[in-house]
Amino acid sequence: MKIAKDSVVSLRYELFDSEGELLEKVEEPVSYLHGGYDGIFPLVEEALHGKNVGDQCSVTLQPDDAFGEYDHQLVEVEARSAFPEEVAVGMQFEGAPDNSEDEDFLLYTVVDVTDDEVTVDGNHPLAGKTLSFNCTVTGVRPATEEELVHGHVHDEGGHLH
Repeated sequence: MKIAKDSVVSLRYELFDSEGELLEKVEEPVSYLHGGYDGIFPLVEEALHGKNVGDQCSVTLQPDDAFGEYDHQLVEVEARSAFPEEVAVGMQFEGAPDNSEDEDFLLYTVVDVTDDEVTVDGNHPLAGKTLSFNCTVTGVRPATEEELVHGHVHDEGGHLH
């Protein structure tokens, strides 16, 4: 079966930065619902369309095609007293950006802690980076009606969120 709209695609992939450093590699296949359901980067989905099991694909993703440009306005310095006593670099907190009229929350990562302040960054760790996405198709099947209604893949055990 060729990859087409409303099919479930399984693949193994590797993600590299522009210097060729391996950022992520999955051994167990991941699956997504193909056809504009936002389960994978649009450029990757476009490159995979029409492929078969065993086919390989390599796509270069500019920042706007992946995790966006780095936004310095999403780095904020907050009072240390606003955080739990055990706050440490690498911890993550959900919150709204300062001066935001949006009700969308971001995941902020703690990037620095001093006695008085905590610096958090709301950018995705790969924001601003050009990436190379290399994958091998390991499976293609028609999506179930339930998957199409929900807009995402369900595992073998059924529906999980």
